[in-house]
Amino acid sequence: MNKFRTNDHLRPRFVATLAALAVAGLAGTTASAQNYPVTPQQRATAQQTAQAGIPISELAPNAPDEYTVKPGDTLWAISRLYLRSPWRWPELWGMNISEISNPHRIYPGQVLYLDKSGGRARLSTRRGSGAPEGTIKLSPRTRYESLSGMALPTLNPALIEPFLAEPVVVDDNTLANAPRIVAGNDSRVLLSRGDRAYARGDVNSPLVEAPGPIQTFRVFRDATPLKDPGTGEILGYEAQYLGKAQLQRGESTLSEMVDGKQVTSVVPATIDIIAAREEMRAGDRLLPEPPRQLLSYAPRAPQQPIEGRIVSVYGNAVQFAAQNQVVAINKGLRDGIEAGHVLAILKNGETIVDKTGTGKETLKLPNERIGLLMVFRPFEKVSYALVLEINDTPRIGDLLVNP
Repeated sequence: MNKFRTNDHLRPRFVATLAALAVAGLAGTTASAQNYPVTPQQRATAQQTAQAGIPISELAPNAPDEYTVKPGDTLWAISRLYLRSPWRWPELWGMNISEISNPHRIYPGQVLYLDKSGGRARLSTRRGSGAPEGTIKLSPRTRYESLSGMALPTLNPALIEPFLAEPVVVDDNTLANAPRIVAGNDSRVLLSRGDRAYARGDVNSPLVEAPGPIQTFRVFRDATPLKDPGTGEILGYEAQYLGKAQLQRGESTLSEMVDGKQVTSVVPATIDIIAAREEMRAGDRLLPEPPRQLLSYAPRAPQQPIEGRIVSVYGNAVQFAAQNQVVAINKGLRDGIEAGHVLAILKNGETIVDKTGTGKETLKLPNERIGLLMVFRPFEKVSYALVLEINDTPRIGDLLVNP
């Protein structure tokens, strides 16, 4: 059994900088896709806490001394397992980043050890004071490097993957000027997967073929305005995703003699419906399929003060949201919102009339914290966020603040 003496520069420490993690589970990326840069703020936090750790009082009540990472785990779930405030992960998982070439991989099978010596808590992949003095056991690790697609995602991929490609927030002219379906083959009114249809572009921008692979489009219907509950500002328009189509032939023109006259007609483009969430029809719009984005984020609080609101609950004509449901919020890139930002949900206290005194006085009940959400897809003025945990039912108009 091989052993070696542990010098400080050789001790493998657990990952502090999860903010650089690409969501490998969502995109099936290779190891190179995970080499995202560490932000200066994350580096500073990790370096400051590499030796200090956090007060034991900040640990979750039943934080385990040892935990084996399992398939299906997420970074948020592990953070919550150990911390009262999961977004404070760098303070527990602090490390000397300069000694680690790639600190972005956490895999099933790794064992986490909680060191609570000196009244401070630290998390690592090596056993603390319980390990033999000066030596650690070597274990094969090549499987961790080769199975890069198994790196833990921040959130459960099944909850957010559809929203990374399907919903889209546009301005009021984007869909109006987008190519549109004009008819179905064989006079079909409703179109589904496997059907052929015909489409036209804008007068000044016809739908034509381009060099390279077959062009793929996402199909959308009427965009719903997203209105700020506080100011009434239209933050954008949420287009209803219907499915996907591929361009088979571009638009063209046809000149022919009709009753002795030369007549030029427009021949619409030919498209095939390759995926359908809902049936499509004439008038639905086509937007180019964007390249798959590799998102890099991990749970963290915004550095700047945030005061926002829930704008809508996605995909439902309802006012209330449940846990693991996606909502739109009225803060976006222009407000400094980034993927991975965690916000607290405050129930907006009611305004009541106090009838218990001598007169009738109007009272505003205090706002109560009822849960947390995490932003995973920000746009310019609005963002999509996942409701992570609740102890009451969030609703449209509820307040959002720093956690």
